[in-house]
Amino acid sequence: MDCILGVGGRDNETITKVFELTEEQRENLKNWSAELKIRNDIFKERAEYLMKQNEDSSPEVLIEVSRKYQSFIDSMAKNVHMMDKRLLESFTQTQYDRYLKLCNQMTLRPIYVNRSVDEN
Repeated sequence: MDCILGVGGRDNETITKVFELTEEQRENLKNWSAELKIRNDIFKERAEYLMKQNEDSSPEVLIEVSRKYQSFIDSMAKNVHMMDKRLLESFTQTQYDRYLKLCNQMTLRPIYVNRSVDEN
C-alpha cells in the first residue's frame, strides 16, 4: 500500500505538526485541500447520480454501473495521491526523510518525489 499523507482529509493539522510545515507549506496545504474537495465532490456527485439513476436496474446493468462507480472511486484516489505528491515535492530534505522513516516504520510504500536539484 502507498504511504499517503491524506491531504484534504481530517489530518491536515497532524501533517502540519509532524512535518513542522512552514507558513508557505501550510498555505499550500490549505489551498490544495480545498482544490481536492472540489475535484472529489464532482466525482461524489456523479457517483450518487449514477446510483440513483440505476436503483431498479437489472443485474446486468448493475454490473456495468459498478464498473463506472469504481472508476469514480479510483479517480478520487488519484486526486489524493496527486495532492500528497504536491505537498511532498515542497518538503525540505529533512521533512521528506521524516516521511520516509514513518512510511518504513508502517511498512508502507512511500510516494517517490525527485529530490535532485537542477542547478541550470
